[in-house]
Amino acid sequence: MTGAGNRSRWWLYLLLTVALLVVVTPFIWMVLGSFKSNAELRQVPPTWWPENPTLENFGQLFSRLSFGTYFRNSTVVAVVVTVGNLLFCSMVGYALAMLRFRGKRLIFALILGTLMIPGVVTFVPLFVLVANLGLVDTLPGLFLPFLVGPFGVFLMRQFVLGLPKDLVEAARIDGAGEFRIFFQVILPLLTPALATLGILTFLGSWNNFLWPLVVAQTNDTYTLPVALALYSTGQNEQQYGLLMAGATIVVLPVLVVFLIFQRRFIQGIATTGIK
Repeated sequence: MTGAGNRSRWWLYLLLTVALLVVVTPFIWMVLGSFKSNAELRQVPPTWWPENPTLENFGQLFSRLSFGTYFRNSTVVAVVVTVGNLLFCSMVGYALAMLRFRGKRLIFALILGTLMIPGVVTFVPLFVLVANLGLVDTLPGLFLPFLVGPFGVFLMRQFVLGLPKDLVEAARIDGAGEFRIFFQVILPLLTPALATLGILTFLGSWNNFLWPLVVAQTNDTYTLPVALALYSTGQNEQQYGLLMAGATIVVLPVLVVFLIFQRRFIQGIATTGIK
């Protein structure tokens, strides 16, 4: 039994190693490609390590593009969307889990229903609404429609349901209002779920491409993904090196955020019933 168990464990390690290589290899190729010239990236057969490493792609990225403006726009939009989801989704999740009011089940059913609707279905109506409000080509137009999401509400509700209701009842007996209960009693206990929602929301907002591509129409409101897509194409050939350098810089903030909150992220996934 011990020998069979060891063999099965080695097969598991081998499978996990292969899966890791499949996932990590494109990112390693992207980082190494950012130090290659465009000619080397296009040559056949391709090279794995840069033959003549160069920082020209990064130099062009900062000199050719208004990188500071695009980075600031992406940061503002991602941070505002993340903070909005953390606050509003947790508040709605608390209300659906702990409060009693008429129509609660119907509201929750509607929220679950929106999870099954593809985002592209509501894309045109949402753009018309933003245009009628005069928010096209503005930063508020990029983040206001996404300050709360159905997945975040569902995630927070599931986590709040696992908290002891005696804490809420004791706070109510002491005379605390619902807002005080939420901010002083419930919110500190939501750290794992908040970390999970924050990482997922930040990742989705930082990498969002289609909505900023339509709403942002000038250099002053472009985000990094849009700017890289528009400026990575030269007049005669695709600037693959510039694109890989930009993609490397775009990935770094997301990687840093995940590494900082990875323990809370795993804990949040494990305690909310999402497998």
